[in-house]
Amino acid sequence: MTITEERRAAELLDAQKKAEALFHEVEARGLIRPNITETTLNADIYALAKEMYGISTYWHKRIVRAGRNTLLPYADNPPDLTIAEDDILFLDLGPVFETWEADFGRTFVIGNDPLKRKMQQDIAQAFAEGKRYFHATPEITSSQLFHYAVSLAEKFGWEFGGPIAGHLIGQFPHERIPDDKVSLYVHPKSDLLMRSLDEHGQRRHWILEIHFIDREHEIGGFYEELLAV
Repeated sequence: MTITEERRAAELLDAQKKAEALFHEVEARGLIRPNITETTLNADIYALAKEMYGISTYWHKRIVRAGRNTLLPYADNPPDLTIAEDDILFLDLGPVFETWEADFGRTFVIGNDPLKRKMQQDIAQAFAEGKRYFHATPEITSSQLFHYAVSLAEKFGWEFGGPIAGHLIGQFPHERIPDDKVSLYVHPKSDLLMRSLDEHGQRRHWILEIHFIDREHEIGGFYEELLAV
């Protein structure tokens, strides 16, 4: 059965809304709390997602990073940390709802440290600016969006923390090129036109990732969601 472009966009947006609702419930139930490990929080969120939606499939590893671990990009697998009383942490989850992927990332601050609060606010504002830039640049390439994301980090007084600034998303499993971590990513060496069609003649859907870090204070923040829907 052929799925219309409108249906594909609606399904991806619905998956994202469910992921966002999950994050809200994580906060509402007080799961983000000091004196537990990242692994414990990860397990608590997994159980909550299963309770809310009956899901146990994720298209990428579930990430909970706190403290100095927030400096590290997705590919790293740092030692398990205990969340501190006055901490910053982020969640990066890729749940699959039926056959549709979500990828949602947010930063949380325990306490009122002004630098950590600024990080949390800046990454959200930077995401909004990146999204506006994408919509204002019809012929944008992946590398152009990556370099714009890096420029936003500099604008807000941070360093960009990741080797990419986003990637494709879609119906599970989404379009991939084996052993290629450049072409279908928001990568500095990818000249792919982001609005080009995929191998099936369908519109590509993208996730934008904003990861800012401060090496001196050993903190980072992360924000991601759909870019074009």
